[in-house]
Amino acid sequence: MDGPPTAPVSSSGLRTSPTLRPLRPLIIFGTVVLVTASLYWARDVLIPLALATLLTFLLNPVANKLQRWGFGRAASVLMVVALAFSLIAGAGWALTQQVSTLGEGVPKYTAVIKEKLARWRQQGGGRFLGRVRSSVDEVVGEIEKAVPARDKPVPVVIQGSQRGLLSQVTAVTEPLATVGLVALLVVFMLFERAEMRNRLIRLVGYGRMTLTTRALDEASERISGYLVGQSIVNATIGLTFAVGLWLIGLPYALLWGALLAGLRFVPYVGVWLAVLPSILFSLAVFDGWMKPVSVAALFVVLEVIVGGVVEPIVYSQRAGVSKVALLVAIAVWTWLWGPMGLLLATPLTVCLLVLAKYIPEMSFVPILAGDEPALEPPASYYQRLLAEDLDEASEIVEAFLKAQPAEQLYDGLLIPALVCAKADFARQRLSEDGLNFVARGTLEIVEDAAPVAASEPTGERVRVLGCPARDKADEVALEMFRRLVDAGRFDVELASTDVLASEAVAMVETSSPAVIILSSLPPGGLAQARYFCKRLRTRFPDVKILVGRWGEDGDAHWDVLRSAGADHVGGSLLETRDHLEQVAALRPLSELGGSGRPPQTPLFAERAS
Repeated sequence: MDGPPTAPVSSSGLRTSPTLRPLRPLIIFGTVVLVTASLYWARDVLIPLALATLLTFLLNPVANKLQRWGFGRAASVLMVVALAFSLIAGAGWALTQQVSTLGEGVPKYTAVIKEKLARWRQQGGGRFLGRVRSSVDEVVGEIEKAVPARDKPVPVVIQGSQRGLLSQVTAVTEPLATVGLVALLVVFMLFERAEMRNRLIRLVGYGRMTLTTRALDEASERISGYLVGQSIVNATIGLTFAVGLWLIGLPYALLWGALLAGLRFVPYVGVWLAVLPSILFSLAVFDGWMKPVSVAALFVVLEVIVGGVVEPIVYSQRAGVSKVALLVAIAVWTWLWGPMGLLLATPLTVCLLVLAKYIPEMSFVPILAGDEPALEPPASYYQRLLAEDLDEASEIVEAFLKAQPAEQLYDGLLIPALVCAKADFARQRLSEDGLNFVARGTLEIVEDAAPVAASEPTGERVRVLGCPARDKADEVALEMFRRLVDAGRFDVELASTDVLASEAVAMVETSSPAVIILSSLPPGGLAQARYFCKRLRTRFPDVKILVGRWGEDGDAHWDVLRSAGADHVGGSLLETRDHLEQVAALRPLSELGGSGRPPQTPLFAERAS
C-alpha cells in the first residue's frame, strides 16, 4: 500500500500543509501586524537594546584595534566605552547649556523678527501678503454666513498643583537610567560578542551554519562600515560647520553644528532639516543679508567638498538600501519610535535587509528594498521592447556602450534579449508579431547605434555568406555579426529568412563564398540548422561552415551539428568572429574565395512571388 500523502516542501525546507496554503496571506498579514504592534508597545525596552547593538557595531572595530596593539580585551573594552560615553556626556552637557540659554533668549529674537517684518511691510513688501490675507478673510466670512451660529462652549480649565517632587525626580532619572542601561549593554555585548555569536549559530542550527556565518559577517561589515564612515564624516562636517559659524559670529554655533552632525544620519532630508534652523536664526540675529548668505554659502561649500571628495574616500561602504525604500523605512521607524527611530532607521533597515537575504521566506525584501538593479540590462532591454518602447530601449543600449566595450554589446545585451524572445515564443507567451517586433526593433537600434568594425582594405577580401536558419531573430543576429567582423578583410553577404533552402544553396553556388555562417539562435532551430548543414556539406564539401548557436548555455547539441557537416559551432558572436579570423589566417587567400568588391550592405532579399 502507498503511504500517506506527504505535504509539499517549501523553499525553506519545511513541509506545509495543503489546508494551510490558502491561509498563508492571512498568516503573513497577522505576523506583520503582531510584529509592528510589538515594536510599538515594547519601544521602551527595544530602543535601548537597538542603541546598544549599534554602538557595539560602532565601537567593536576600535576595541579590536586596541586589543591587537597589546591591550587586553577587558582593558580595550573599558577604555573604548569610557571614552565614548565621556564624549557623549560632554557634548550633551554643552548642548543642554546652549539650548537652555537659547530658550531664555527666544523672546528677544522674536521681537527682532517682528521688527524686521514691520520694517518690511513699511517698505511695501507686505502688500502681496495683505491681499492674500484679505482674500482669505472674505472666504472665511462667506463660510461663516452659510454655517448656522452655535453657542461657543465654555472652556473647562482644570487647576491643580504643580508636579510633585516624585514626578520631577522621575523625569530626571529616566533618561539617566536609559543611558546607564545602554552603557552596561554595550560593555557586556563587547565582552560577550563571541559567545553571543555562537549561541545565535546554535539557535539557528548546525545545518545552517554556513548561511548564518555569512549573514553575521555581512551584517557586521556593512553596518560597522556604515556607522564608522558616517560618524567620521558627520563629526567632521559638524565641527567644521560650528567653527565656521563661530567665525561668522552666529550665537550657539556648537548647537547648530551638533544638529547638522546628528541629522546627517537621516539620508536625503536630514541635512536640510539641520541647516534650516541655523539660517533662520541668522536672519533673526543679524541685520541685513550678508551674514545669513554667508551661513548658507558655508553649508553649500561643505556639502560640495564632503559629497565630492570626503565621502568617496572615507565612506565607501554603501547602506545597500534603495532611496525610495529608505525613505519609507524612515517614515515607519519614526512612526514607531519617534525621533530615536528617525536616527536609527538606516542601520535598522540594513539589519533587516541582511537578515532577509538569507531567509527564503523573506526573499522579496531585498528585491523591493535593495539598491541593486532590479533587472539585468538584457532583461530590462527586452522588457522595454515588449512594451514597444524603442526610445528607452535605445537609452539602455547607449548606457551599456558607455560602461562596456562596443564589441560586448551584441553578446552582452542584444543576443540575450533575442534568445528570451524566442524562448517566450516557444512557450506561447509571445505571439509571432511580438517576436517580429522585438527583432525589427533590435535591427533598427543596431543600424542606428551599433558600431561597425572596419579597417583599410589591404587586398582581396574573404567572401562570407550568412544564412539564417529559421526566423527573423536569426537574421538580425547575422546583421550583428556582419558589423562585428572587419569589413576591410571580409566581404559579408546576408540572405533573408524568406529564402528557401534550395534558393540559399543556389546563392552559394552563385556567389562562391569561402565561408558560410549559419545563424541558429536557441531555443529551437536545431533541426533546421542540421538539415541546412547536411545539404551544404553534400553540395559544397570544401566550403567552411560555421554555425552560430549564439546565446546558448552549454554545448549539449553541438555534436549533432558537427556530425551534420559543421566545421565549427560557436556560442557567442565574438567566438565565431575569432574563429573566422583564424580560418582566414591559416589558409591561403586563393583557397578562400577572395573578392575585390567593395563592402556591401546586408542583402535581405525578399522571396520572389
